[in-house]
Amino acid sequence: MINLAHFSRAAYRVRAVPILPKIIYGLSYILFNSSVPPGVKIGKNTKFAYGGIGCVVHAQTVIGDRVIIGQGVTLGGNGKQSGVPRIGNDVYIGAGARILGPLSIGDGAKIGANAVVLIDVPAGATAAGVPAKIHRSAK
Repeated sequence: MINLAHFSRAAYRVRAVPILPKIIYGLSYILFNSSVPPGVKIGKNTKFAYGGIGCVVHAQTVIGDRVIIGQGVTLGGNGKQSGVPRIGNDVYIGAGARILGPLSIGDGAKIGANAVVLIDVPAGATAAGVPAKIHRSAK
């Protein structure tokens, strides 16, 4: 899945064949039931676990380098505020997590499975729960 997302982003940036990113997006949706638009900025060595099955990512989301995203993760707006999440480098996002709204996930943070993150998560911290709370902060 991540190869398709990176390929789709590369085709989107080149704009030589404008229909190609849409075809790749559609293929990804059919194969993995995931929605990762070509406009998403995905860092190097970022991986979607299990092929990114069920992942939904807003088109304006920025994802850093070396991020691991579990299956069924949602990264997007919350409907009340404009803006989308910015994910730092070396972040782990557990399966089924929801990161919603104009917030920031710091470098090296960990998001627990099925967490609903509505607040900023500082670098190196661990957030879990519904709604997510910071359970461990970097020292």
